[in-house]
Amino acid sequence: MVRLRRRRDVCEAFATLVFLLAPGYAVAQSGGGISPNDEPATAPDPLPPLSAMPDIGVDWPDMGDAASLPTDPDARPIVEQADRFYAVSVEGLDQIDGAALRSRFDTLSTLKAGEGKAANNAQIDRRAREDQDLLNAILRAAGYYDAEVESRVVAAPDGRVQVTMQVQPGPLYRFSDARIEGLEAGGDKATAMRPTFPAVTGEAVNADTVLDGQVQLERKLKNAGFPFAKVSEPDIIVDHETRTASIVLPVDTGGARSFGKFIITGSKPPFDARHVAQIARFKTGEPYDQLLVDDLRRALIATGVAGGVDVTPMPAAGESADIQVAMEPAKLRTIAGEAGYGTDEGVRVELSWTHRNLIKPEGAVTVRGVAGTREQSFGALFSQTNFKRRDHVLKGRFSASHLDRPAFEARTIEIGANLERQSNFIWQKRWVWSFGGELIATDERDQSRLVNPRSTFLIGAIPLSVGYDKSNDLLDPKRGFRLSARFSPEVSLRSGTSLYVRSQIDGSAYLPVASNITFAGRLRLGSIAGANRLEIAPSRRFYAGGGGSVRGFGFQGLGPRDANNDPVGGRSLTEFAVEARVRWREFGIVPFVDGGNVYSKPYPDFSGLRYAVGLGVRYHSNFGPIRLDIGTPVNRRKGDSPVTVFVSLGQAF
Repeated sequence: MVRLRRRRDVCEAFATLVFLLAPGYAVAQSGGGISPNDEPATAPDPLPPLSAMPDIGVDWPDMGDAASLPTDPDARPIVEQADRFYAVSVEGLDQIDGAALRSRFDTLSTLKAGEGKAANNAQIDRRAREDQDLLNAILRAAGYYDAEVESRVVAAPDGRVQVTMQVQPGPLYRFSDARIEGLEAGGDKATAMRPTFPAVTGEAVNADTVLDGQVQLERKLKNAGFPFAKVSEPDIIVDHETRTASIVLPVDTGGARSFGKFIITGSKPPFDARHVAQIARFKTGEPYDQLLVDDLRRALIATGVAGGVDVTPMPAAGESADIQVAMEPAKLRTIAGEAGYGTDEGVRVELSWTHRNLIKPEGAVTVRGVAGTREQSFGALFSQTNFKRRDHVLKGRFSASHLDRPAFEARTIEIGANLERQSNFIWQKRWVWSFGGELIATDERDQSRLVNPRSTFLIGAIPLSVGYDKSNDLLDPKRGFRLSARFSPEVSLRSGTSLYVRSQIDGSAYLPVASNITFAGRLRLGSIAGANRLEIAPSRRFYAGGGGSVRGFGFQGLGPRDANNDPVGGRSLTEFAVEARVRWREFGIVPFVDGGNVYSKPYPDFSGLRYAVGLGVRYHSNFGPIRLDIGTPVNRRKGDSPVTVFVSLGQAF
């Protein structure tokens, strides 16, 4: 019986894993390792090659007429004439279902790394001996302590070299005893964590399993209220006679704790303890949970106001743990600009300036201006994130604009504010909502100037919305569904007073049919009830067509038209889309069919639908898919373009 500890270099069972995890794995010794009787498995080679020399990628010197590699598998050359190519194979792992072992060997193998490149005989020989030791180490880490590995280097008739690793794995060692010492001190909550550590009697002595179990046990303890839990290195005893091992894992739970107060540190922390407490998903006195601490750190970084963030539990009086939050401010000011040209918008240039913490805490102010052939505008937006509660956003806005659209031309001043619950990439919400108010003064006319002269509207609105998201991703969903509803009672003053309600329902669904194919579909219905079309400002009517609507038709290209063939908008809307998202690595194609129409009556139906077909191309970047969609209308009308092109970020829906 041999007693082995992981902290000693002589440990057979687990020190080998250090070699597997370390970059540039190399072993100086040669041979087959330790036999069951702790004696060398083979006699030392009286004339070993220069295996300790590093492989510097330079040919060994020509020392005269040296024979090429012999076909005798036991013969090993010292010098050579020329570099040659070689192939590597491993035999014998099939006896133990060694797919995972083979994969690890392929990843770490020196021979595999050089396969396909010419090498001299001495280099091949040295790599073969290194890989022999590597394969022994991999087998021992998996519990095969009696494994024997031979490396054979044979010259093939075509001048290439075949390197074969012949494995005799031997019996699998199993745990005869597995104990965890120290969990009892943490009470029932700690002892309930015992099943987290997978090393139990009868299981294979596997280094990966033990190491992963250590990490998982410590993590589970911290998530269960033990912030200072520490799982130490295990003591391992291997018995070669019985081919078993016993393990003792020391654990210090550190005692169960509850959340204490926040301690804010840093040279210029952007938030005080009160605001950090609003962002945190836990309160003082609640049981400690490391998952919630990790979430707080991610949320603080996501504000864009805090740069470096470190959240650490600190021992406190009694049975609590204070939370120390170390923060440094991020760069708070951003100047952004964009310029472009579109067939629907013409030339467009936009500039904006943002300060993300001008009104503390998290009160961002953005000033934005647009100059273009169809749009000129200036405005300011205020947005306070995490307002009173996590992920609640208070917004206010002011804008003055001139818009020249296919359906109308408008000069508008707008003031609005709303409070909303947002979804984000850290916590994608199931339920989101928004409510607020808008005051709008707009001077507008239909593009049919003779029929509808310019009119001034004063509009007050109370927009409300609610959404339910069961999809698996915000920008690129592959399964699930989404539902949302918008409801906006509005009053419009022109020559008289008009009361009406604008409402819209959207739904989309995503169905994976293969690992790289997703079917997606959407439906949109809209209605304006309570006023006729002429009592509603053109900018408040429904329109359809464009990249975010019915692809294949131009912006506002669907629905009723006047005598000049200009769109006039409507009081109801129907849209649908079906597409197949096919992906190959970073790229994808998306064939699609879209349809819809706009109606003069207040409630939508499916009559007179206009259809379009097309093909999209996707590039899946780190921040979401970039899409290019090309569509063409099936049942064109006069004035419809035969082809439309749309470029945007994210899927169409």
